[in-house]
Amino acid sequence: MTDLPRRAFTRTARLASLPLGYAGRTTIGLGRRIGGRSADEVSEDVHRRTAEHVFEVLGDLKGGAMKLGQALSIFEAALPDELAEPYRATLTRLQEAAPAMPPDTVQEVLRDSLGPDWRRLFRFFPDEPAAAASIGQVHRAVWHDGREVAVKVQYPGAHRALLSDFHQLARISRMLTLIMPGLEVRPLLAELKDRIVEEVDYGLEADAQTGFADAYAGDPDIAVPEVLAGCDRVLVTEWLTGRPLSAVIADGDRRERDHAGLLYTRFLFSGPERAGLLHADPHPGNFRLLPDGRLAVLDFGAVNRLPDGLPPAFGRLVSIGLRGDAATVVRGLVDEGFLSADSRVEPEAVLEFLMPSAEPARNERFAFSRDWLRSEARRLTRRQPDSVLRELNLPPSYLLIHRVVMAATGVLCQLEAEVPVRAELERWVPGFREGPVVERP
Repeated sequence: MTDLPRRAFTRTARLASLPLGYAGRTTIGLGRRIGGRSADEVSEDVHRRTAEHVFEVLGDLKGGAMKLGQALSIFEAALPDELAEPYRATLTRLQEAAPAMPPDTVQEVLRDSLGPDWRRLFRFFPDEPAAAASIGQVHRAVWHDGREVAVKVQYPGAHRALLSDFHQLARISRMLTLIMPGLEVRPLLAELKDRIVEEVDYGLEADAQTGFADAYAGDPDIAVPEVLAGCDRVLVTEWLTGRPLSAVIADGDRRERDHAGLLYTRFLFSGPERAGLLHADPHPGNFRLLPDGRLAVLDFGAVNRLPDGLPPAFGRLVSIGLRGDAATVVRGLVDEGFLSADSRVEPEAVLEFLMPSAEPARNERFAFSRDWLRSEARRLTRRQPDSVLRELNLPPSYLLIHRVVMAATGVLCQLEAEVPVRAELERWVPGFREGPVVERP
């Protein structure tokens, strides 16, 4: 049986090759500059080759490396123009593909999880997977009652491999910031590592998916596949065929982009209100547009359990900030733990720093774009003379909420969709309807 930890030395060596490869490319680039090539030409070549190497390694290793690659792929839209092209193809590739397990390994996992007579549960089960992800792969099979099903099978040793990958990736996180200058990779790795226990337990995922499926049963906009069987390493659900969101990003027309953006926004914001759950892995590989126009959601390994919905202060502070009431926003940030009670930061400076990121909620419709996201990335990562960034904290209860909002914003900018964000916030986010916002002309 193929066991990921048995290949730990090979995995570690491949991860270690990333900074060594970058150092080598930089040295060669210096030689080319001495030889007469321009700095811009050399820099572009180094970035392109680094991107290819980084994502070849991340994609082949699966596990934590693959999960980090998928998380980073969401932020592709924020890359500067001079870096975007060499990174775009390698980033997007991680959203849909990964190497497959050998058939005998798949069969052994199924036998251990579903019993020695596991084949009786299926009319047909193919050896080749239909899709692969960070800790498992999916087979398109036929259930015993004739329904097409998705069978997710976990890689053996996935838990130990994930822990090993995150440890190695933390050691080279500074080099990985080349993927998106200004992105804090270490906190992202720490948050992903904290979710390991839940993500490797397909039984927990089955419970979460059932919760979403019950909440959205019969919904005209959102489709969640029914769970037919779930245990710790195998998950069987309905198969839904549709157009991947990554394909819409690549070549969708204006109508399709706007429609996908609206339903994507609606699902993420309505989940806490309707299911008591926040989908916490919003990269495009987890979504499909169905032929009937609904948005299908396919992966529920990462969720934030919010039985009481989103914190009312979340919507209330955004709404108050958009109305320009800086003093009230600062008091609310202190109450929620974003600022310490003895902070001396100026309220107007806080509002000036935070509110541009909430611009999509200000007007009736907002056109997400790569240019807007790049400008926000530059604004948020440059040194702040008023020390606002240094004063702000991120309370643990808001950690996943913050990451989902950031990641979803990146996907909407990849889609370049025009979305009525404010209406969706008013409909689904408690506290946001407390007062009208001031629209910009």
